[in-house]
Amino acid sequence: MASTFEQAFADELAQVRAAGLWRELRRIEGPVDTWVNVDGIRALVLCSNNYLGLANHPALAAAAARAAVAYGGGAGASRLISGSLAIHRDLEARLARFKHAEAALLFPSGYHANVGAITTLVGRGDAVFSDQLNHASIIDGCRLSGAAVHVYAHADPAALDALLARAPARRRLVVTDSVFSMDGDHAPLAAICRIAAARGAMVMVDEAHATGVDGPSGAGLVEALGLGGAVTVQMGTLGKALGAAGAFVAGSRNLVDLLVNRARSFIYTTALPPPVAAAVDAALDIVAREPERRARLAQVATTLRARLSALGFTIPSGAGPIIPVMAGTSERALAWSRRLLERGVFVQAIRPPTVPEGTARLRVTVMATHSDADLAHAAAAFAALRDRA
Repeated sequence: MASTFEQAFADELAQVRAAGLWRELRRIEGPVDTWVNVDGIRALVLCSNNYLGLANHPALAAAAARAAVAYGGGAGASRLISGSLAIHRDLEARLARFKHAEAALLFPSGYHANVGAITTLVGRGDAVFSDQLNHASIIDGCRLSGAAVHVYAHADPAALDALLARAPARRRLVVTDSVFSMDGDHAPLAAICRIAAARGAMVMVDEAHATGVDGPSGAGLVEALGLGGAVTVQMGTLGKALGAAGAFVAGSRNLVDLLVNRARSFIYTTALPPPVAAAVDAALDIVAREPERRARLAQVATTLRARLSALGFTIPSGAGPIIPVMAGTSERALAWSRRLLERGVFVQAIRPPTVPEGTARLRVTVMATHSDADLAHAAAAFAALRDRA
């Protein structure tokens, strides 16, 4: 019987390879930084979500070490059993202030947070309205909720309004990324909030790629647009610009209490490790006192985007640290990624089902800690790639 299963596995993997969709784990040596060793090759990192360059910051490492000594390596249980520690409560209070919300709740990952929030807020008899290019964790949360799922055309408020107009339900939730992870564009949040308010729907915004990057204090796109009062649920991750791991949901006190009682992805999982919580707290200190990191990130993104566009690559319009370099086919994206690594640039090929068919790409991302010399190295490697394309 086991051999039959193994053959089925092998056959399925062969289909993955044949479709140009094979994925493998690269061996990264050393700390997460602007340069790393990738499978033995020294390369510039252009595929990290470590936007502010905090993942290996000494202050985060020191805070994590102190917390490990004080609390140990793990929380020991779920928060509702025995794992709800003072360090968790303190961080949640700080995250609530950061997001200008009444309360916040920690989750082990953004996936946990999105699935937990969506399945708590809507269920059978309800309806959820999701942007066509929302993250997989949002898609899965919508499916698992049991609510009727309505997908609207990407970043199209009129399409959303039309769906809301003809889809009555007991409770309705509009959910969108604020910054889309594969395209880097911004959701039209102001229009979405106006439409949702007029149609009597809640709004949930996934701020994973905006937390630490956008807004006057780095709290995200909701803060940047002054929409806190119009958004029911804000989700943010702690493992991207904030350099650690985990996620949180922020909103009203009632919302957070409801999540504590109903969100299965919170209730039935071990709490965030104390050293991680301490590292996040240190990261928030840096975000508050070093706004120049956000300014540098914007400058680096603008510079590299302009250089790649000048080389003739197809790059969708945008302004943030996510720069999609369109390849079209999976085969071309893989070939480009391989050739760039040979020239000391580490960037991943993104293929279906992560992106729609025919839109395979290199997802280039920059960090505030990239130097001008790093950008010159990247441009030279892409220029050589363009010569062979």
